[in-house]
Amino acid sequence: MSDTDDDYVYDEASGEWISAAEAAAKDQAANRVEVYDSAGNLLTDGDSVITIKDLKVKGAGQTLRKGTVIKSIRLTGDPQEIDCRYEGIKGLVLRAQFVRKH
Repeated sequence: MSDTDDDYVYDEASGEWISAAEAAAKDQAANRVEVYDSAGNLLTDGDSVITIKDLKVKGAGQTLRKGTVIKSIRLTGDPQEIDCRYEGIKGLVLRAQFVRKH
């Protein structure tokens, strides 16, 4: 498919006509939430993190000790929370300020 067959849309921010694919990429980038750990590192889906302090887990009667490695995190869409799995705890959501990238 050549560029002449592509649909164009008017981008009000730049005042230019851009391709529909470029507009979709801009929308996706604008809707992406960036999550940073306690050290300011950007977190992404699938990263491993380490807890930086002891964390009491509500409802599980467990404490995650400082230095606990959590593998394969998922971003929730909230810039302050990450979804993770840890043995014996279902539905674990941690605050990004209490972890650092491994």
